[in-house]
Amino acid sequence: MSGGETVAILGASADPERYAFKAQQLLKEHGHRVVPVSAREQAIDGDAAVPELGAITAAVDTVTVYVRPAVSSAQREQLLALRPKRVIFNPGTENPELEVALRSAGIATQDACTLVLLRTGKF
Repeated sequence: MSGGETVAILGASADPERYAFKAQQLLKEHGHRVVPVSAREQAIDGDAAVPELGAITAAVDTVTVYVRPAVSSAQREQLLALRPKRVIFNPGTENPELEVALRSAGIATQDACTLVLLRTGKF
């Protein structure tokens, strides 16, 4: 496992029942820095949240997506400008058109569950 990545969580949630919240906790347990991206929350699980990807000023290694395709498509330009090394599309968030645009810009994409990747040491 490689620790210490900066991971933006698109669709972060303060609801402990949501997978985005569970992923945020597990990412931190694995030594990663998280940037919750939520238009609704100012902080989630003790981490300051930003309202959109464009508000992130630090370099981001991975963006993990927990929003439906219509929402992630609306973030396309901000996502491309952020230039993460990879974007993980969690189950139900797959967005083939956005994935093609990201790969064309040299950004790796993965259709996978962040929780499973972390638990199996494949993150």
